[in-house]
Amino acid sequence: MDIASRVYNHKWKIDPIIRSLIDTDFYKLLMCQSVFRNKPDTQVTFSLINRTKSIRLADLVDEGELREQLDHIRSLSLSRGESTWLRGNTFYGKRQMFRPDFMEWFEGLRLPAYHLEKRDGQFELTFEGRWPEVMLWEIPALAVLMELRSRAVLKDMGKFELQVLYARAMTKLWEKVEGLRAVPDLRLADFGTRRRHSFLWQDWCVQAMLEGLGEKFVGTSNCLIAMRREVEAIGTNAHELPMVYSALAETDAQLRQAPYEVLADWHEEHDGNLRIILPDTYGTQEFLAGAPDWLAGWTGIRIDSGDPAEGAETAIAWWKSRGEDPRGKLVIFSDGLDVDRIEQLQRQFSGRVRVSFGWGTLLTNDFRGLVPNDGLAPFSLVCKAVCANGRPTVKLSDNPLKAMGPADEIARYARVFRLGAQQEYEVLV
Repeated sequence: MDIASRVYNHKWKIDPIIRSLIDTDFYKLLMCQSVFRNKPDTQVTFSLINRTKSIRLADLVDEGELREQLDHIRSLSLSRGESTWLRGNTFYGKRQMFRPDFMEWFEGLRLPAYHLEKRDGQFELTFEGRWPEVMLWEIPALAVLMELRSRAVLKDMGKFELQVLYARAMTKLWEKVEGLRAVPDLRLADFGTRRRHSFLWQDWCVQAMLEGLGEKFVGTSNCLIAMRREVEAIGTNAHELPMVYSALAETDAQLRQAPYEVLADWHEEHDGNLRIILPDTYGTQEFLAGAPDWLAGWTGIRIDSGDPAEGAETAIAWWKSRGEDPRGKLVIFSDGLDVDRIEQLQRQFSGRVRVSFGWGTLLTNDFRGLVPNDGLAPFSLVCKAVCANGRPTVKLSDNPLKAMGPADEIARYARVFRLGAQQEYEVLV
């Protein structure tokens, strides 16, 4: 694929940023089915949040072009081939992962309306409506903003300049792949959809990993790429579920139990490698201390904030305290990964647990140092559920710089979940 020529000769009908409703992360569809079953009428608001205020997106990206891309997404529906793949493919060893009633609903879905305006150099982009519908805006909205930012930076480059840029980026990624080849027992997946440089680049990265890493590369979170490249679709669940369930709680006692209620519903829906705990929404230490015994029997845990080694050590100690052998448990690292950290964590925990990595932004969007003023450096853009049935959502995280929600509610949640002292860590993505 000649990405440089496609960028230089860009035509809207050939290269829309979002090509399909399944150009999204696999966990999003798994969560959507769970929400469709358990909380279908919950009213939720999602909002774009740019944590990197120095990147003034509304000054870089044309509002009209953004609206054109978002309107295009609203025109999309599942194709027959996509529906057949979701209905009939085997995911995590299970056929018919997606139930017929969910698939009938999904096949008829068009994404709901959005609200967009500019304020102080940033876009205020929100989506409001029934939870199963608006939640599917998160990944494409982020991918659109990230790619439009890339296009804005590249728009004045000539054909040969673009060819050199992408040659350098390909070389940079291939050197990472070569470095990872030597890591024993490596299990690595692409988690880079939401903050990718572009769809074409993510697709190229997946192909490079397939060729360069062989069996060490276990799949991609992107459903469309997984279908087209015939690789495993990878993913489980995310912070969105406990954030919304918690916002719906009527009392402090119900609030404290809400994150476990989420996983009880998930337990009914899934088994095996889909039973992965994401414990850091309101603090990993606090979550595990109060967890019911049945959660210790789950397959593993995902570490997504704070110090990753400390998080894994906490999980290992917890499993041991509950009579479980950590060597049979899966630890998935997924926060701000690059080659050095992957190598370090693999060395530290290999043989103590089953180790896996979800490699995101620094796989699919590492153009650092390749253009003047580092104009393509990755930044921290998220789209989060901020309100559920009129109540604000809260995230505490294992890194206070990732916390979100009104200050008084953050304080309340910290009290209810008995959050201890926290250390701040730089938020790269």
